[in-house]
Amino acid sequence: MNNFDAHYTGGMGPTTWFHPYGPLLAILLIWTIFWKGLALWHAGRRNQGWWFVVMLIVNTAGILEIIYLFAICKLKLSELFSKK
Repeated sequence: MNNFDAHYTGGMGPTTWFHPYGPLLAILLIWTIFWKGLALWHAGRRNQGWWFVVMLIVNTAGILEIIYLFAICKLKLSELFSKK
């Protein structure tokens, strides 16, 4: 650990604080990427540009994307991966 790390992180290295939350953050990241990718794919296929831009910029841990897919598009689980 260099002096910069010790001074600005209270003696902890840049990765020390991340360790206890690492698995939770990794799961959240995978969850978010999955729903964002699925929602962006559907918005793009439906030519819904505004939804695409909003979901691309706004990060809500998948909540906005799930609302879009099931409330706006009214998709069923079986339709999420279909190529209609």
